[in-house]
Amino acid sequence: MKILIGQSYFRILDPKELERKMPYPPLGTLYAATILRDLNHEIIFFDSMMSKNPDEFLLQIEKEKPDLLLLYDDEFNYLTKMCLSRMREKAIEFIKKGKTHHIPVVVYSSDATDFPQSYLCEGCDAIIYGEGEETLKEVVASLRNNSFDLDKFQIDGLKFLQNGSVHVTPKRKLLENLNSLADPDYSFIDMNEYRNEWLNNHGFFSTNISTTRGCPYRCNWCAKPIYGQTYDSITPNRVVNQIKNFVEKYSVQHLWITDDIFGLTPGWIKEFSAELKKSNIKIKYKCLTRPDLLLRGNTINDLKESGCKDIWIGAESGSQKILDAMDKGTTVKQIYEASKKVKEAGMDISFFIQFGYTGETREDINLTRKMIRDCLPSDIGISVSYPLPGTLFYERVKNKLREKTNWEDSDDLDPMLRGVYERNFYKILHRFVHTEYRIFKILRNKRWKKVHYFLFYLVKMIFLKIKMSRFLKEEKLSSSNSILVDLKNIDT
Repeated sequence: MKILIGQSYFRILDPKELERKMPYPPLGTLYAATILRDLNHEIIFFDSMMSKNPDEFLLQIEKEKPDLLLLYDDEFNYLTKMCLSRMREKAIEFIKKGKTHHIPVVVYSSDATDFPQSYLCEGCDAIIYGEGEETLKEVVASLRNNSFDLDKFQIDGLKFLQNGSVHVTPKRKLLENLNSLADPDYSFIDMNEYRNEWLNNHGFFSTNISTTRGCPYRCNWCAKPIYGQTYDSITPNRVVNQIKNFVEKYSVQHLWITDDIFGLTPGWIKEFSAELKKSNIKIKYKCLTRPDLLLRGNTINDLKESGCKDIWIGAESGSQKILDAMDKGTTVKQIYEASKKVKEAGMDISFFIQFGYTGETREDINLTRKMIRDCLPSDIGISVSYPLPGTLFYERVKNKLREKTNWEDSDDLDPMLRGVYERNFYKILHRFVHTEYRIFKILRNKRWKKVHYFLFYLVKMIFLKIKMSRFLKEEKLSSSNSILVDLKNIDT
């Protein structure tokens, strides 16, 4: 079969990501394309990450008139899991275009899994949910045999319309051995285009790799529609062989390891480090883990030995009350301790921060600000609690949701909950906390050559504090005084 494959996330429609100029290939889509190519299908790959205009995909449908239109999202990238409305709108355009040419359309995405009616009622023939690879193989084989209308009831992991209602087949069992999957083939995309953008804007070339699937922890807001609480790893030597290919074939200098939790399996990181040394590979990488795991055994040292440069943790909040409400299973004390030890080991630590969780008060927000000032991570990523269908958080708050169910882009920051501060407040809070963070970083690191930046950020901070106070009616407009008190407390 001739299969046109792409994903619904277009970076060109996400201004925040476009401005960062840090493109990563659609890893999950590459896995799917590689599997189908190995089954002797003709693959036309459309790379929406680097596309300059989503209409290019419409033209590709017109030009190729494939036997199957496959929208297979990269579920290794948090941006696709955010279910952004702009991307859904484009996906529906593609579905409609495919159906005008009588082309079967299959979709695999978090948004389609959560809101199947939005896709199926527009003509999508089937939605793959859960872990996608094995279901995809069965669907394509059935379509090739012209027996899909009969076979679909027997294929696990599908959603489709039946008599006007969504029919859901049993969930697909997860792969028992990730090493059975072929490595994703990056020749489907133009790696030179990725490399040039990285080198021109950051001076090095980074790409992405996955070593695990799943997460055994139970944070109640986290999207886990695919793997649930399971956890499985690719063997360290297999991962190192992929890295060796990156270095030799594409001159990759840095990696983003996309795992929800990196190196959870005992001894995995140490073995990974040994395999890298055996292959004479030295490469820097960033990864995501938890503060409690960093404090376990020799994890920090093992990460350093293997080349880790930047560790991101889901710190989320400086309020223990909020962490407990999220079912994080971590403590504020662990965040402080892990931050200190990672820095002492000579690595960077960065925080994901989440405002707007149910029950968060002004005091909780200030505790989070304090944690950021005290720990001064290498970087911070700030978001607002986002109730995704299928999560316990969503079930708790679904009766409080407004009509809006999806963000437009990754910088939307609309809390979508009644009773929480409105969207504009979080936009201002986002800018304020980033500005405050930069001020304290300049002071703590004694970067006196950047005093002009300090003055700029100080004025900006006072301005934003005043704007925030308009949303907090109980707060008096004594913004500059409170800021001066904060600055006096810093250890310079």
